Amino acid sequence: MQDDNSGPTTTHAAWGAGNPRLLVRSDAERMIQPLTTDELTIGSAEGSGLRLAGIDALHATVVHDERDEYVVTLHGEGEMNANPLSAATHPDERSETLRTGASFTAGPWRFVFDREEFADHGRPHGGREGGEMSDQQPQPPRPDYSSDAREDDPRT
Repeated sequence: MQDDNSGPTTTHAAWGAGNPRLLVRSDAERMIQPLTTDELTIGSAEGSGLRLAGIDALHATVVHDERDEYVVTLHGEGEMNANPLSAATHPDERSETLRTGASFTAGPWRFVFDREEFADHGRPHGGREGGEMSDQQPQPPRPDYSSDAREDDPRT
């Protein structure tokens, strides 16, 4: 007997939903950086959106793109925990679409992306690419995230 929820599931939520944030830590400090703008600059320069000691003046940027995804680009030295080419979303090997749990480093700092599961566009119900094999049901198309649809941005 099937229940009424047997159709495709989705993680497509309202623009910016799910409390997107970076969990930031070094050996001596821990903080949470909410992602409340469409671009966050991370660096040691005055005027950086997230100013941290011990890294390049502009070390990384996190951009909220037109697909309602968050993409990190490393401009300075650092590591990402996934192969950015595996998702085939960015031709630049220094950029990666962030999914909950994705991490990157900059100098003594480690960053972990977190977004509530209902809004993390990766895979429905916690599944991730590569883990479901052929059992993963496709999601419906993304909603309209045009500028008119962004008026209800829950982050503001």
